[in-house]
Amino acid sequence: MTELRMAEDLQVERAPSKRGANFLIVLAAAILASMALIFGLGLRHQQRTQPTEGAAPLFTLKTLNGEEIALESLRGKVVVLNFWASWCGPCRDEAAELEAAWQQYKDKGVVFLGIAYTDTERNAQAYLKEYGITYPNGLDYQTRISALYRISGVPETFIIDRDGQISEFVMMPLKRPQLSAMIERALAKGAQP
Repeated sequence: MTELRMAEDLQVERAPSKRGANFLIVLAAAILASMALIFGLGLRHQQRTQPTEGAAPLFTLKTLNGEEIALESLRGKVVVLNFWASWCGPCRDEAAELEAAWQQYKDKGVVFLGIAYTDTERNAQAYLKEYGITYPNGLDYQTRISALYRISGVPETFIIDRDGQISEFVMMPLKRPQLSAMIERALAKGAQP
């Protein structure tokens, strides 16, 4: 009998307690749930796209000329916000088009702002000089502005109406007629009756 009793005691010692097993199951479930949540939030963030309507995210741009321009201070004007880079071929294709549109609209309540994305000051200055760009441009230090607008590449252009609302968004190089039509729509939207 003592051998039988010893065998029973040995089986009891080897068998995990129900309480310990339940704890391990709960712990594993909590870890899996946490991992699923993190993965889901990551996917959700990754699937967020550029804002195409609503209030334009506010920022202050330090231009390459040392001036600071706060987007909020431009209320009452249409803003053409263009993200570009000196290393971007399609940006080079639209550079002259943007400058021509700027010259056409600069005295009509329209402001152009260029945001150099992941660029160096030297290369950005050379680009602006090469294409004769005269509207304000600045570097996007630490990509803070591009993060606000969730850009996915360059060139990308946002048209912001007089009320600070995003009127239009384009993720490709623009030609002057297309850009002019977008500006005209934004100007008409805020026109006084």
